[in-house]
Order: sequence, then C-alpha cells, then structure tokens
Amino acid sequence: MYRVEKVLNHNALIGILENTTQEYLILGKGIGFGKHISEIIETTDEHKIYSLKESTERGDKKELATSIDPVYLEIANEILDGAEEAFKTIDRDVLLPLADHIEYAVKRSKNNEQLKNPLTDDIRVLFHSEFKVAEAAREILSNRLDVNLTDDEIGYIALHVHSSIMDQAVSQAMQMADAVRQCVSMVEKETGKKIDTQSLSYNRLLNHIRYMIARTLKGEVIKLDMNDYINASAANSFQAATKICKELSKSLGRDIHDAEIGYLAMHIERVALDEMN
Repeated sequence: MYRVEKVLNHNALIGILENTTQEYLILGKGIGFGKHISEIIETTDEHKIYSLKESTERGDKKELATSIDPVYLEIANEILDGAEEAFKTIDRDVLLPLADHIEYAVKRSKNNEQLKNPLTDDIRVLFHSEFKVAEAAREILSNRLDVNLTDDEIGYIALHVHSSIMDQAVSQAMQMADAVRQCVSMVEKETGKKIDTQSLSYNRLLNHIRYMIARTLKGEVIKLDMNDYINASAANSFQAATKICKELSKSLGRDIHDAEIGYLAMHIERVALDEMN
C-alpha cells in the first residue's frame, strides 16, 4: 500500500510506502488517473516500482524523476521491460539516467542536432543483444512522438541497457568500446590491412579484446602463459600484440598482464591470415 505524494501523469506517480517515509516512483497504465494527494493505493505485479532513496550522478533521484517529462519515464520503463524479457534479470536502477538520455535525444532530434558516436559500429558488435533491445526505442518513439532516432543515439541507449545487465557503468562500457576501437585500429596499422568487420576472425578478435579489457579492469589474470610458443610461431603478430597491449595499458590506466599478449597475438595472426586468403 502506498500514499500518493505527487501525480506525474496518468501512468506515473510518486508514492510513500505505508508506515514509512520512503518515496517510490510507480509506473503502470492508469496508476495516476484520477488519483489525489494522500490517497491510499494498492499496486499489482503489472506496476513497476523504483526506489527514490539513493542519489544518481545527476543528483537526487526524486528531483530527477520530477524533472523528466513522465512520457520518457514510461518509454524507458518499456525499454527495460524488453531488456528484462531478453536477459531475464536486470537492474532497473538505470531507469532515470536512461529516461534522461532519451529526453535529450528527442530534443536533439527535433532540433536537427546529431550526437555523433564514433563507436556505434563497435557497440553494435560488442553488445549485439543490448543493441537489439535498444532498437525497440526507435519504434516506440516513432509511434508515440513521431521522432526517428539515429543509430548513433541507439548505440548510447544500448550502453544503458548493457549497464542494466552488467555491474558496469555506462562510462565504463564506453571506455571498453573505445579501447576496442583503438585496439582494432592498431591491429589494422600493424598488419597493414583493413579488417573485414563481417568476418568471423574480426568478431573473435573483438570479443577477445572485450574480455581481455574486462579481465584487466577486474584485475583477473590468465593462468596459462603461451607467450614463448606464440612468439616462436607468429613473431610479427606477437610483436604487434606487445605494442598494442602497451598502448592499451596507457589508455586504460591499468597494466595488461603479460600472458594476455600471446592470446591477443593468436587473434591478430588469424585476422592477418584471413586477409591474405
């Protein structure tokens, strides 16, 4: 049971849990229709309830919830429903930053301003399932607000979806995508070949780099060291991998463990061989 504190629109309100002072954002079809302040309401499984206790990077959750147009809270909630259907378990705490981002994305679209995202293609591959969920926003916004989002905007929404299923902030996911882009660019420079982004070896390389960076950020270490073997059998690729790991360490501000070099070299060798065939 909740006591209505503020009605945001027909489908959203802020309520206080009975016998407490804790405030919650409650979303659901018709939850706010005809409701009055201090009225007691009941919720069902169809309603989505978000705690407003903690703060966000943007500040107080309640202030943020009341400053965002409620329609974007509904749209973000709908996107998270899709994420929950796809990934089963998600952290819905991303609702407010996601809604905030979508609101500004719509404003940019209406003002014919484009937010460039140089990592869109990498995000599409790295976070393929998240990107697919994020693409639902395009149809939702087109139907509800007659707004068409670019792939670059969808890429940013995909990062928010990713942060709902992983213990990773949007900024960290962006850092990973940026590091992967740097690494792929360096591989192309070292091999002198443009990597076919549709090739299997590229996807394997991308995923390997993704997990290599994740291990580095978590401080995890690969136990099996294959450096001597790879250096002897693929010296050029090993040299390229050594240089790439050194540069990537600077970018991440973390040392990449030496054992990672051999595994990265294997993927570089595969890419190089594919491009020669």
